[in-house]
Amino acid sequence: MNFAAIETSSEWCSVALWADGEIAALERRAGQRHGELVLPMLERLLAQGGLSARALDAVAFGAGPGAFTGLRIACGLAQGLALARGIPVLGVSTLETVAEESGAQRALVCLDARMREVYYSALERAPGGWRESVEAQCVAPAAAPLPPGEGWLGCGSGFAAYGEALRARFGGALVRVSAEAHPSAVALARLAAPRLAAGQGVDAALAAPRYLRDKVALTTQERKGTQERESR
Repeated sequence: MNFAAIETSSEWCSVALWADGEIAALERRAGQRHGELVLPMLERLLAQGGLSARALDAVAFGAGPGAFTGLRIACGLAQGLALARGIPVLGVSTLETVAEESGAQRALVCLDARMREVYYSALERAPGGWRESVEAQCVAPAAAPLPPGEGWLGCGSGFAAYGEALRARFGGALVRVSAEAHPSAVALARLAAPRLAAGQGVDAALAAPRYLRDKVALTTQERKGTQERESR
């Protein structure tokens, strides 16, 4: 089985190629340039592997949550590649991908959602992937539901943005923090491979991002209110 994995939900632009169990990948910090960079990166990766897009049996993408524009870029590219070839598409949770990237057995994944919130889930490694101990949600750091037990790795950009609040919230449940852990196409490909092999891919027309929150930014009045509270 050959498939491409596309991850553009964060500041990183990441693509991977799974070719009969072997993974090759390219990744770089993209800022706001994902749309400019991702397709040339994938084309380069295919060329390095001696393959064309016609050789792909499926496409996997980071479905979110994450940056709205980045999620749409990954989903749109996956759909475009798949529709032209009649191959399935598989969306994979960004939170699961960060957990996979972290290498932990128990991961408290917190991604910076802006507006003083995080995309959060508590995930435990299970056969074939990850199991949610706390379901994915968008929440203020101080209100994040506590996970069961101890021995959790805190990972993701939320710990870089709101580390003090999250450490105070989770307390002794945390063994350490890996704020640099981010969603990568390599981790995405590892998660996608058994699911695609099990036939979990869908028609390209059915693929969609998972936002968790519809709102993109605070209003001017909300920003003003936040600034006033912080100045007191």
